[in-house]
Amino acid sequence: MKKIHLLIIIFFIMNGCAHVVSQSMLEQVDKELSPAALFKTPEQYTDKTVILGGTIISAKNTDQGAYVEVLQKPLDYRGRPQDTDISYGRFIIYHQGYLDAAIYSTGKDITAAGTLLGTMLRPLGEIQYPYLLILAREIHLFGLRTFLPIQFSIGIFSTF
Repeated sequence: MKKIHLLIIIFFIMNGCAHVVSQSMLEQVDKELSPAALFKTPEQYTDKTVILGGTIISAKNTDQGAYVEVLQKPLDYRGRPQDTDISYGRFIIYHQGYLDAAIYSTGKDITAAGTLLGTMLRPLGEIQYPYLLILAREIHLFGLRTFLPIQFSIGIFSTF
């Protein structure tokens, strides 16, 4: 009985450290491809599988599908966008279906894996900005971040 409990605990701990993108999708991504290179010369990587994440700026549904505009942020080891001011630019996640804009709302973190279709020129202020356009095959939405000034933890799952 103790061995079963131990195995269950180990399973949950290991899943807590898993990447948000599936293993099969991770295997399709070029590990040497950096966001800096991707944003600098996107035409070189068209039709490649990429994983990008960041903070949602806006979401819009059309007859063709949903478009989610994202401010790119570096991803941590699990695939969650980091809380930083570092960014290489903006990108658009294209999903061939409906995504509720109330759920995919401004300020939430998102990570998407999919195919880079190229760039899409859209207005940004008074300029035409070349957004990277990604056809999403996997999307992971995170809740809004809550910031506590101090966190204490005793054990594995308890925080106060």
